Amino acid sequence: MSKKSPTPRKSKKSKDVKSPGTDFSLFSDFDVHLFRSGKHFKLYEKFGAHPVKNGSEDGTYFSVWAPGASNVSVIGNFNYWNRQANVLKVRWDSTGIWEGFIPNVGHGEIYKFAVTTREGKVLEKGDPFASRWEEAPKTGTIIWNLDNDWKDKKWITKRRKNAGIAQPYSMYEVHFGSWRRKVEDNNRSLTYPEMIGELVGYVKECGFTHVQFMPLMEHPFFGSWGYQLTGFFAATSRYGTPQELMQLVEAFHKEDIGVILDWVPSHFPGDDHGLAKFDGTPLYEHADPRKGFHPDWKSYIFDYGRKEVRSFLMSSAIFWLDKYHIDGLRVDAVASMLYLDYSREEGEWIPNEHGGNENLDAISFLRELNENIYAEFPDTVSIAEESTSWSMVSGPTYLGGLGFGQKWMMGWMHDTLEYFKKDPIHRKYHQNDITFSLLYAFSENFMLPLSHDEVVYGKGSLLGRMPGDDWQKFANLRLLYGLMYAHPGTKLMFMGGEFGQYEEWDHESSLDWHLLDNALNAGMKSWVNTLNRLYKEEKALYELQFDSSGFEWIDNTDFENSIMVFLRKGKNYKKDLIAVCNFTPTPHSKYRIGVPHEGIWSEIANSDSEIFGGSNSKDPGGLSTNKEGSHGRPYSIDLSIPPLGFLLLAWSATKEDLKYSGS
Repeated sequence: MSKKSPTPRKSKKSKDVKSPGTDFSLFSDFDVHLFRSGKHFKLYEKFGAHPVKNGSEDGTYFSVWAPGASNVSVIGNFNYWNRQANVLKVRWDSTGIWEGFIPNVGHGEIYKFAVTTREGKVLEKGDPFASRWEEAPKTGTIIWNLDNDWKDKKWITKRRKNAGIAQPYSMYEVHFGSWRRKVEDNNRSLTYPEMIGELVGYVKECGFTHVQFMPLMEHPFFGSWGYQLTGFFAATSRYGTPQELMQLVEAFHKEDIGVILDWVPSHFPGDDHGLAKFDGTPLYEHADPRKGFHPDWKSYIFDYGRKEVRSFLMSSAIFWLDKYHIDGLRVDAVASMLYLDYSREEGEWIPNEHGGNENLDAISFLRELNENIYAEFPDTVSIAEESTSWSMVSGPTYLGGLGFGQKWMMGWMHDTLEYFKKDPIHRKYHQNDITFSLLYAFSENFMLPLSHDEVVYGKGSLLGRMPGDDWQKFANLRLLYGLMYAHPGTKLMFMGGEFGQYEEWDHESSLDWHLLDNALNAGMKSWVNTLNRLYKEEKALYELQFDSSGFEWIDNTDFENSIMVFLRKGKNYKKDLIAVCNFTPTPHSKYRIGVPHEGIWSEIANSDSEIFGGSNSKDPGGLSTNKEGSHGRPYSIDLSIPPLGFLLLAWSATKEDLKYSGS
């Protein structure tokens, strides 16, 4: 419990409560009806602590849901943490909503709810709807006004204009607390304002279209990476104020970079000040531990069948899109929500009413969640981290899908990394592993993730998993990234991967920025910048990235040489691109491939270029087509393929029309 409060400040705006006196409410009868039916998606405007004016008196209106409580009061420095000083009244309508007005209490005051259970035990709980919490390990919630003078209208207008239009999504995934640290200042993390000066320009320099933050909602344990939330409506105070995070979002928008947040509706921790047993009963969590407790994470699972809980979670999702101008949510651990037997042995789970293992309440919740996200903010995106073969995760709900905008392609990630770990001499026996993803690549709107999960728990860094000496490791990783950007689907890369971090990620340490002094690491960063630029410039790489008509094999049968060649197509055939991958250190000259158009094919990307750290094997200028066909195509070209190399070729009708002169 905190004993010191920041100096209270008057809010810029206070809500004018029309009803005078002490017995008033921000809840209309319709609000109550929506809440109880699971259809209120802006509960943050009603629950929590709201600075208001009651007649001529300034103060704060408090409300909290605690139907199992026998008494609820507000405690804080302003009343010396006296449980009897400011007792809330329970509504007459059996909703379990406790509410009340406290005069002369405002912005910046720390508070908690003292919840007395039916058994007489007093629980000191943080406000589930608080817009700010004390910095951990303190556990108080803070009255905070979220007003902000937004200046990102140009970005929002552009976002709305582009809604529904095919566009590139190249995500840079960031763990805020360890991207860069002030080693000279007790190895502390950067603040929201400091990130404006450091991260925004860096993401723009690298060419990513979006930044995706691992959860920035308040969480008590730093080592959870943010995935054990207590503040579903509060930005973590570790790095600054809510308005400072808003300014960071605005700074990204100013540079035409979208912001995606990780959001965790799958579980919550059992900390005493949090949601668990909030009023002495299993209120937010399912009462039966076979459905309400997660065996892997030792955390509680929301009761998705309880209408009020659905309203709470829906409101949390809408809150970040509304109040923080976030451009989308990546929903964590969707698979754990969908299956009743997720990580459970026989006898440890309860079948649904049809005898199956599907969590019907969670399924209907996710569908409704996506319907409401796209109804309220059709120009944003919802992304599912779903690791199973559940069908139609990104399919429309009216056809039985879950309604997400995109889904992480975990199968591609697993198969690709397993393939690249192998010594190139053995890869010819495993080419099916690297081509298999194209059999199902268009069954969902897939995002290709190389996320934080792939560089922790002893897996090593991506670079460290590549075989061979240093040169081959970097060549392999450049090849992997080339394949990733040419493969259908959107892209995600975890921080450090863009320059070839040597060490596994450690959330307590900064990335190894000194590595950029090395030529190979700097070359890797330059390669990623080039891939991001091409991804944005070449419509063939994104225009049909969710459509099978945007991809065509030229040759995936050259197992002996471990070479594969494919075509990426947009709506304009003149912009077609050819991707060539050589998965061995053996270079090839005069390697013939079939091409669809007569004319000139020229390199627009070559991972072996010396500017990226390669051996500079390349074909000068453009390659004229031969009349002799190959691979079922009417024309062919003979090209040089570099060792462990990736090539991207563009077409033009004549040399005079050449748009590119090389990488």
